Amino acid sequence: MKRIVSGMRPTGRIHLGNYEGALKNWVKLQDSYKSYHFVADWHALTSDYADTSQFKANTMMMVTDWLAAGLDPHKATIFVQSLIPEHAELHMYFSAVTPLGWLERVPTYKEQRENITDKDLGNYAFLGYPVLQAADICMYKADYVPVGQDQVSHVELTREIVRRFNNFYGQVFPEPEALLTETPKLVGTDGRKMSKSYNNTIELGDSPEAIRAKTRQMITDRTRIKRSDPGHPEDCDVCQMHRLFVPAEVADQFDDDCRNARIGCVDRKQALAEALIEYLAPVNQRLDYYREHQDEVRDIIIEGSKRAREEAGCVMAEVRRAMKIDWQ
Repeated sequence: MKRIVSGMRPTGRIHLGNYEGALKNWVKLQDSYKSYHFVADWHALTSDYADTSQFKANTMMMVTDWLAAGLDPHKATIFVQSLIPEHAELHMYFSAVTPLGWLERVPTYKEQRENITDKDLGNYAFLGYPVLQAADICMYKADYVPVGQDQVSHVELTREIVRRFNNFYGQVFPEPEALLTETPKLVGTDGRKMSKSYNNTIELGDSPEAIRAKTRQMITDRTRIKRSDPGHPEDCDVCQMHRLFVPAEVADQFDDDCRNARIGCVDRKQALAEALIEYLAPVNQRLDYYREHQDEVRDIIIEGSKRAREEAGCVMAEVRRAMKIDWQ
């Protein structure tokens, strides 16, 4: 089977945007690819190094959500990055062959330096995180990295690092390719992109009451002042999100009712809430189980990390031989 590798920083609970943008696709791909999915706690250090107190708790919460969403530890290797020190070793070797200019031109590096003002990002780890990312991917000789279009540049940088490394030391690693995935744009309750940093998320584990309360806060058609005014569903965040979670014919009927003022914005918000509650019900049932069996979640993490480290050890032995720095 071809291999895929992907991870997430330990930020705690998974929200609907994370699920639709990545996690749901991981679950789908695990039946077709040998899958490796990891908690990127070292990557979290690049910006959150000043306070690591929540890393473990957030890891447990996040993996609990992964399992509830359907990620199967018998099909996918689930592990924690910091439990595999070989990642740091390969990061070191890749750092030696990566020109500084490659890192300074990474689009997200420039963007985050400009937009994140409440943290000091002037450290090597933040500049060099794409090199660590390349090590994460190559450690398991990934053929593909499932990403959205906005992350293709990251995979291309990994390919450049691999190409340069192989040029020096021989054909050790395959050049991974981006496995493009459809990532529907989900807005948060305030109209911006759904993000924990904006505190505008709907989480997988939210109760029906919480989902209803959050959808009531969402922004609808800004030009519709009165219920009797005709609506413009194509310009309404609630209408567009509702369309993602119901059959097309149902959404079409709601749109028509909106345009002809047969329903109001409150009605569409209620319909969205009920659609989300139904959509997330299977996930929440499994979530109840895993929240009550945290020892099982921890065992899955430890066992997956052991399997990952065994494979990483074999790969790093090959790397050292290729670099002629092996001593055994």
